[in-house]
Amino acid sequence: MNKKKIFNDPVYGFITVPTDLIFDIIDHPYFQRLRRIKQLGLTEMVYPGALHTRFHHALGAMHLMNTALNTLKSKNNEISDNEFQASLIAILLHDIGHGPFSHALETAIFKNVHHEHLSLHIMHLLNEQFDGRLSLAIDIFTDNYERKFFHQLVSSQLDVDRLDYLNRDSFYTGVYEGKIGADRIIKMLDVANDKLVVEEKGIYSIENFLVSRRLMYWQVYLHKTVISAENMVLRVVQRARQLVQQGIDVPASPCLKFFLTTDLTMQDFQQDSTILERFVSLDDHDVWGGIKLWASHSDKILSFLANSILNRKLFKVVISNKPIDEELLLGIHELVQDKFKVSEEDIKYLMISGNIGNNAYDVEGQTIDMLTKSGYVIDVAEASDLPNIRALSYKVEKYYVCYPKEAAH
Repeated sequence: MNKKKIFNDPVYGFITVPTDLIFDIIDHPYFQRLRRIKQLGLTEMVYPGALHTRFHHALGAMHLMNTALNTLKSKNNEISDNEFQASLIAILLHDIGHGPFSHALETAIFKNVHHEHLSLHIMHLLNEQFDGRLSLAIDIFTDNYERKFFHQLVSSQLDVDRLDYLNRDSFYTGVYEGKIGADRIIKMLDVANDKLVVEEKGIYSIENFLVSRRLMYWQVYLHKTVISAENMVLRVVQRARQLVQQGIDVPASPCLKFFLTTDLTMQDFQQDSTILERFVSLDDHDVWGGIKLWASHSDKILSFLANSILNRKLFKVVISNKPIDEELLLGIHELVQDKFKVSEEDIKYLMISGNIGNNAYDVEGQTIDMLTKSGYVIDVAEASDLPNIRALSYKVEKYYVCYPKEAAH
């Protein structure tokens, strides 16, 4: 069978599948599931074009990794065929552990199971199925390989994951200010002292990348209406879970029902292989199917939330740069209780408060290193003659409260 397939990607054009092993991984049911998980959860409620999937993103990130490795090779960095393929596999599988609605439901379906731990668990299972041929990819993914720059390409402040999702998300949302010069950034990459560096002449592209990242966070990922929609889906699943665990019948697909009934830890996944089999058949459709069924449920909170989500009657959001005034919160609390006649215990499903934060460049974390013309390696914040990057390293926090619009009338 010819495994040198080509995908036509709207963002980059043709993406080639370079090896038989990579073709077989893409063809595997665990990976095909990513076609049924949207990259941006409920962002389509604000940007109707944001319908792309984790499958799109994984292929795009693999394509950029391919370009980055070829760039590094062209600058006399030794990269073996094994390292090349393993890096492509590591980035291809970096999101394989995402559940339905990506980040939005991570805490509703499991208690303390992070998608990265699940990704690694699935990679180990695939490694068994592929006779140990993913071992190097796993070492690169977990930063256990001695040549550290490979891991930086998979996960750092300037990795191909970010380069793809910023490019792709700005393309599908139509927020063109978020578009970054990924090609130029990749062409500027090199390795110095086993660390990934950017040539000095790429400094403005890095600044543009960081500014675009901040813009995408506030305009897209942390858009107030997206915050409202994602919190509502989180609460509707939490309500379904609460009812199921109280012995009340809540219709759901067998897989979703299983996760609503039990509180699982990562240890459970490792000890019982059937749990993962249920997880890899769970996707966005299970949750949407559940929400459609719950719209006619006798529990008034569950049905109200489900109907509101289906009909896009989203909660009103108040956002503030400082913690929300206690009196305002008390006032909203009383309005919601008065309108919906719910118990103190249940008001958390209809009045949701929290905080969101973002810094485009985390100076405390791994730095983005620039290689100067004279051969020195310095942090991008030092190399830049613009005050932008220092400003972008400050964390901006905002506080929010969401509640049904009906309560305000």
